[in-house]
Amino acid sequence: MTELPLLGAAMSFRDLPGLQDFILTENRDLELQDFIEATVLEGGWKPLADKVRRLLAGYTGRLGIHGPFWGLNIATPDPDIRAVVTRRMLQGLEVCEYLGATQMVIHSPYTTWDFNNLDNFADRAAYDRVLQNCQATLAEPVRRASDIGVTMVVENIEDKDPDIRRILADSFNSPAMAVSIDTGHSHYAHGSTGAPPVDYYVRRAGNRLEHIHLQDADGHADRHWCIGEGTIHWPQVFRALGELTSNPRLILELRDKSDILRSAAYLNRLGLAR
Repeated sequence: MTELPLLGAAMSFRDLPGLQDFILTENRDLELQDFIEATVLEGGWKPLADKVRRLLAGYTGRLGIHGPFWGLNIATPDPDIRAVVTRRMLQGLEVCEYLGATQMVIHSPYTTWDFNNLDNFADRAAYDRVLQNCQATLAEPVRRASDIGVTMVVENIEDKDPDIRRILADSFNSPAMAVSIDTGHSHYAHGSTGAPPVDYYVRRAGNRLEHIHLQDADGHADRHWCIGEGTIHWPQVFRALGELTSNPRLILELRDKSDILRSAAYLNRLGLAR
């Protein structure tokens, strides 16, 4: 990277009025987090989307949404549950198409239990079953995403193995599937389950990384603290990001949205981002 990378942010439409200048002045990447709930997706989401459109008048940045995830496992082996998960993913993509969003975050199916147990079975059979279940769940959504120009990025949740989501994304052989990293989730896995540090996750994702949630944490829980309040080694994270050519969206995902500007200022003072 020849200049400091430009930060974006994740927020609800309710937070957007107070952060319009931050987002719109430089057309920063924006991730909307209003469309994760089944009640929203089933209850008539277009009026909400229209409010977002009005708030983003003139915006030309890269827009994304966080897709639905509560209670949804993309690797479920149950065909009845799978049908619900598939429908929710398609509903999220419908929102993307309506808003002109080009990215949707979905959650990894891999657990800490998986890390310790998938190798219990011969010939990687358990690994293959997870991939097959994900492909059955996401086959139609991936085709739809490809048709409308959306990339679904798979975010680490409990993932202890930094390679496993890249392998999952690659198994679809489609540009509509890529990798996301949440720095706080990686740091939790590092501190609490013995996973590698955050910068290793970045390097192992390589140019399949197209999205990153930036949050600070203590390695014990999913804190979503202001950048600088936790123990993540940010210079190393941004050094690894600087080796990529995939231009991932750098999304500040903080519990307190008033910390977005403070976090951006902190990273700017360190000479890491703007």
